[in-house]
Amino acid sequence: MARRVALPAYVDGECVFCLIVDGRAPASVVYSDDALLAFMDLRPVTTGHLLVIPRAHSEGLADLPAPLGSRMFSVGQSLAGALRRTGLRCEGVNIFLADGVAAGQEIFHVHLHVIPRYAGDGFRLSADSRVRARSELDEVAAGIRSKLDA
Repeated sequence: MARRVALPAYVDGECVFCLIVDGRAPASVVYSDDALLAFMDLRPVTTGHLLVIPRAHSEGLADLPAPLGSRMFSVGQSLAGALRRTGLRCEGVNIFLADGVAAGQEIFHVHLHVIPRYAGDGFRLSADSRVRARSELDEVAAGIRSKLDA
């Protein structure tokens, strides 16, 4: 497997995605509107891997206004459908957003990955997926519910 080379999140102190939005860095654009931009990932997991970003800089998901976040996912859904209609190998699609260092976010301008998938493509997410006790799940659910409107 090819070694992934880290790309700079900032160029001369400027966010690389903001440079793309401003037209000062190259990108292979697939979708553009007044608030969002979608382009090919420079380091694709599979051929056709796309990124959807807001034009206005927002570091993480919590910084993004909810209507714009909804719109970003809606555009991601449309792009997923388009990927399935192309001649690209696409037996499925992952829509993925890494929010924060612990989640694997590398460029701190919120972005949604739209990744075409097929059997044997080598992309994996692994986790401790053991079954939890209902009491533990109920306790965690209550804690999250209590913070929804905070």
